[in-house]
Amino acid sequence: METAGNRRSASQACEWVVSSGDSRPLRTESPSLVKMDDTGNRLRFQLELEFVQCLANPNYLNFLAQRGYFKDKAFVNYLKYLLYWKEPEYAKYLKYPQCLHMLELLQYEHFRKELVNAQCAKFIDEQQILHWQHYSRKRMRLQQALAEQQQQNNTSVK
Repeated sequence: METAGNRRSASQACEWVVSSGDSRPLRTESPSLVKMDDTGNRLRFQLELEFVQCLANPNYLNFLAQRGYFKDKAFVNYLKYLLYWKEPEYAKYLKYPQCLHMLELLQYEHFRKELVNAQCAKFIDEQQILHWQHYSRKRMRLQQALAEQQQQNNTSVK
């Protein structure tokens, strides 16, 4: 469970990884990736997971851009470091997979500069909504078609 005491800002997360000198992704032999008895690794995993998922929010990206985070070389290096989340063993923990696309786009300086503009963030937000609407309608049609096909198969077997 997360409390205000263990929540950190984006800059603190960046400073934490940079100052720790450990730029390796968390990797263990255990299938759960992070051993429960290793509190530091578990906290780091949770922190990075939460931050990566925040990248799916274009308004948060606009907030970071307006405050100059994307001009900070250490922060840009941190974003590059976070690309390990694209690996399936880590990506399976993400609830918002579009954050990986945003993380990929954040590797480009031009994209980072454009995010200062609130209209850019608004456009991305609108595009995400349109994608979700299209995806949900398409998924519903596929489910209906599958249900009809199963019903036809059941009636033809009898």
